[in-house]
Amino acid sequence: MAHAVAALGAGALTAAGCVWYVPALADLRAGADRPDSRRFAAAACVTGWAGTAVLALLLLVAEGWWAPGVAAVVGATATAALRLDAAVLRRREVRETARQWARLGGPAPAAGPGRTRHVVAAVVGCGLAVAVAVTALHVLAGPGGGPGWLAAAAPVAVMAVFLLAAATYARSGRETVPGRRTTPNGRPSRTRHGR
Repeated sequence: MAHAVAALGAGALTAAGCVWYVPALADLRAGADRPDSRRFAAAACVTGWAGTAVLALLLLVAEGWWAPGVAAVVGATATAALRLDAAVLRRREVRETARQWARLGGPAPAAGPGRTRHVVAAVVGCGLAVAVAVTALHVLAGPGGGPGWLAAAAPVAVMAVFLLAAATYARSGRETVPGRRTTPNGRPSRTRHGR
């Protein structure tokens, strides 16, 4: 019974992960049109999600826990190695780009979306961790641990607070130029005759 529940969870997680591995597959398919660091990061993403899918299948087929455990460790190790390679390549590409812009004598353009994306991801990740911890505490408390609606609503409320904090930080992190009109999504508006 425990294997079937774990397999169902891993399968649902793999299906939900399509928002990450489908764009990563597109990056891998683009080939040389993408920088090496981006392709390695995409390979890490696909490897991690493929490892989760293999884990789900092994949980359905295997009798013991050792085969799924080995598959999980191998998948996590391969994913981490590819992600570290991507980070090393990215730093090398940034240094090379800065060197080329210095040779041209101009300022280098801003690279990427900045740190706001990483902070939002960290806040959402912390929210998920706290929601899982609250859910685990309610499960450990047993049926007499409190009202049933509180056990169901607490993780949702915790996650809502963290998502609100992430959205607030992302909105406050936008840089605005005085006198420039922007659209509701933060992009500069286009007007006629440069106004």
